[in-house]
Amino acid sequence: MTAVYERRTAPPVTPAPPRSPAGPLLALLWAGAAAVVGLWWLDTGSVVGAAGWLTGAGRIAGLLTGYACAVLVGLMARVPLLERRIGSDRVARWHAMAGRYTICLLVAHVVLILLGYAAQDHATLWHETVTVVTDYPEMLKTTIGTVILFAVGITSMRAARRKVSYEFWYYVHLLTYGAVFLAFSHQLVLGNDFNGHPVATAAWYALYLGVAALVLWYRILAPVRLNLRHRLSVESVHKESPDVYSIVIRGRHLDEMGAESGQFFRWRFLGQGLGWTSTPYSLSAPPRKDLLRVTVKALGGHSAAVSMLRPGTRVWAEGPYGGMTADRQTSYKSLLIAAGVGITPMRALFETLPGEVTLLYRARTAEDLALGAELEAVARWRGAKILYALNGARGKRPDLSARALQASIPDLAEHDVYICGPHAFAQDLYQALHAAGVPDRRIHHESFEL
Repeated sequence: MTAVYERRTAPPVTPAPPRSPAGPLLALLWAGAAAVVGLWWLDTGSVVGAAGWLTGAGRIAGLLTGYACAVLVGLMARVPLLERRIGSDRVARWHAMAGRYTICLLVAHVVLILLGYAAQDHATLWHETVTVVTDYPEMLKTTIGTVILFAVGITSMRAARRKVSYEFWYYVHLLTYGAVFLAFSHQLVLGNDFNGHPVATAAWYALYLGVAALVLWYRILAPVRLNLRHRLSVESVHKESPDVYSIVIRGRHLDEMGAESGQFFRWRFLGQGLGWTSTPYSLSAPPRKDLLRVTVKALGGHSAAVSMLRPGTRVWAEGPYGGMTADRQTSYKSLLIAAGVGITPMRALFETLPGEVTLLYRARTAEDLALGAELEAVARWRGAKILYALNGARGKRPDLSARALQASIPDLAEHDVYICGPHAFAQDLYQALHAAGVPDRRIHHESFEL
């Protein structure tokens, strides 16, 4: 495989990266939340009594829940501006945080509204709950949507994620679209803030229709167009190290995809019973006009079955995604740090990243070093350096403290640092790099464990 992806000239130095839109986007999202609260304020007169205060607080929580649902869906619409300029993992963290806020607001909305209505009607909480669900318009559908949102929230908790398969979590998460659809109409039918307010109603429709358009285009139509255009299929499968396999994928006009080293696609391999699962795998070699390559470690049922794929198997891809590319580079010097199968995007970056590049490869043993021959070949032709961090006697872990990193790379603070590996490994490295004087803007990392 080395010869297939061989280069003969060093990559040029890229210009300084464009400024991230993360700050303006967050400001816009918070401004939207403030506008939602302002909608309640303008529509509400004086609040009187406990029932009024409970109902008013419930209305605010309900409006914010509806707004947060739209934000949740929009963040995961795979909009290229967000995926490449901000980064997939950062957007995913925002999505996870917004999800927690949404569930909390939903609980507050349900509890406060029911308590307020019960106090107003002088009824028990149970009687008021049954009345609202069975007698109020659109509430039966909304109740189903609420239960679905709670199920999505529970399965998204870290403790639950460890106990359920990725496939189960993925398909439960897709139910979010159904939950939002079921709950949408009750916001307009029962929301006092929209009744008789055509401007507010039009703005709410614009918000939801805009988000729906993003999902339709980037999650459905764009992938369909990509796969009809490029006609991807498995070219070959190669064993790289114990439990690590590379899959070479052939297609047409792949240079038109705009994929870059460091990015990933979501893949469906339409064979071996894998077509039901969409899994993110990074490119492990620079993309060519007719070939792509991913490298996978057999960590579970899906990734283990990938090694059994046969040439000719059709492939469905979505992407490219991710912002851990040369565009983030701010310095002529770069340090790539990979752990385990995290070497896959680093292998591609090691070949194409401009300037002076050093690779630090963390693995348990020499036998676990995947793509080693290719890495050594790339290091030779471009004059780059590779450092290996292997376990010592009796499994002792190598020292990756700030002092050890500075000893190996004396001018470490002048480097851009790209990290790919398990979440705990990346967090430890963040602390070590900060202690070594590397500014946060020069540390680039994407995690897919969210």
